[in-house]
Amino acid sequence: MSDRAVLEAFLAEMRREFPRFCVIKKSESPLSKAIDVALKIITFGGQRAYLTRYYTVIGDRLYVPPGWDDVDPIDAVITLRHERIHLRQRRRYTMAGMTVLYLLLPFPVGLAYGRARIEWEAYTETLRATYELRGEKALRSPALRERIVSQFTGPAYGWMWPFRGVVERWYDEAVSAVSRGR
Repeated sequence: MSDRAVLEAFLAEMRREFPRFCVIKKSESPLSKAIDVALKIITFGGQRAYLTRYYTVIGDRLYVPPGWDDVDPIDAVITLRHERIHLRQRRRYTMAGMTVLYLLLPFPVGLAYGRARIEWEAYTETLRATYELRGEKALRSPALRERIVSQFTGPAYGWMWPFRGVVERWYDEAVSAVSRGR
């Protein structure tokens, strides 16, 4: 199966599970533009790439940065698998519950344990998808490790869990579990 066919098959699978799922370009979304401004304010300018680099699920919508249509199909599937976890979390916790967990508990910035727990689950799926679609070498890439660890400890997600050692231990355990097939 071609990479494009893998992506199309996965999108069809997502739409079966989430019939109202749709993709919206952030550049065309007033909501995304408002979130971008808010994030720049609350992170003191630390999160400047929300519109151009990050994917965001709100409800059944996936808001994507420019270039989504040109993303490598396998990379797109890896991203979609991460975002599908958020769709399932929203279904499990409800929209209101997900909002409170993600944005407020216990704090919106710094020690955002609710957001960290939600993202640990989704990034574990990123690792699983990377392993299944790109192999062991990609899973163990130091660049991937640094990128994901910095998401938790830096301004991108509002320093959601700034304890680098804790995040690195989680990451290493998740990689080990994925490579063992767990």
